[in-house]
Amino acid sequence: MTDKQSTSRLDFSLVLILLLLFLASCISIYSAQKTGQYGENFLLKQIVWYIVGSGIIAAVITLDSDQLKKLSWYAYGFGIFLLAFLIVAPDSIAPVINGAKSWYKVPGMGSLQPSEFFKVFLILALARVNVEHHQKYIIKTFQTDLWLLLKLGIVTMVPLLLVMQQPDLGTSLVLTAIFLGMLFISGISWKILVTIFGSAAALISVIFYFVLWQPEILEKYLGVKEYQFGRIYSWIDPYNYQSSTGFQLTRSLLAIGSGETSGKGFGTREVYLPESHTDFIFSVVGEEFGFIGASILVSLFFLLIYHITKVGMETKNHFYSYICVGVISMITFHVFQNIGMTIGLLPITGIPLSFISYGGSSLMGNMLALGLIFSIRYHYKKYMFSTSD
Repeated sequence: MTDKQSTSRLDFSLVLILLLLFLASCISIYSAQKTGQYGENFLLKQIVWYIVGSGIIAAVITLDSDQLKKLSWYAYGFGIFLLAFLIVAPDSIAPVINGAKSWYKVPGMGSLQPSEFFKVFLILALARVNVEHHQKYIIKTFQTDLWLLLKLGIVTMVPLLLVMQQPDLGTSLVLTAIFLGMLFISGISWKILVTIFGSAAALISVIFYFVLWQPEILEKYLGVKEYQFGRIYSWIDPYNYQSSTGFQLTRSLLAIGSGETSGKGFGTREVYLPESHTDFIFSVVGEEFGFIGASILVSLFFLLIYHITKVGMETKNHFYSYICVGVISMITFHVFQNIGMTIGLLPITGIPLSFISYGGSSLMGNMLALGLIFSIRYHYKKYMFSTSD
């Protein structure tokens, strides 16, 4: 294959979207570190992570469907090992940061969060489970649907329990979102799905009831600590908790609200907000570029999700389609949760804004996910007239 042929198979639309997200990230992080309390050059580090991420995409793009399928369980097993070892690893290898033991110390890189990569490993594993199940059970029955549900549940529950031990609520929610997305298009009977989603909604409602009106029951029987209710209380009524757990949310609301329609202008932030280069990067965009700038950023994410959806619908390879659904579920939840928490629609969970927030592990995990999409488009012609999985 000539270089010209290889280049013509690159997804240039996705390249353009990624480039725009890169520019948005650089602008936002530069402003955050310039007007913040930081002494580090996060912008330079983010550029380096983007370069490393581009290398990851270049490596993944060479893998076709069969190779990705073969690697899926190896990646899943390796990810499980890294998550499990975090629990027993000494502090010299895996230090406790902000109350969570979620990172490994890596010489020359600072810290590495394995759960960010495991999100992609889970997508590959669930995609393979779905494909192999439907290959084996061509005729669907209630029993085969339950068997598929059980397999998907076990594959997701193992890492979910490990992540909850760290503890890492944000990653737990992302893994759950990936599972639900895969479950939704798995072909399982709607009767089963309605029962599952209905039960989940009822359970969440019950939990909220006890949190708001009878927290002592959760403290007594489930061992929930009083301070753990703070995120919910500060989300519902942040101004009564603005000196403690509601501080970041109230400052975020002030920053975004003060940006009004067109913002205050690049580099003219006035509202102090801790960690604005990471989880609250959207507040920087809202204050400096206003509703217009924030809308443009959200539109970029819509374009990204639309493009991945189009890729998933066009491919004839079912394994690829499941991968697209998993990546869409992951990115959509990240964006929805992060922006939602900065404007007070959702509780604060510490989930970064994909491709925009500063963070090496998060960015490399997202680039790994996009590498899968680039790979699908790169090998698309090979499978365009095929119905193989």
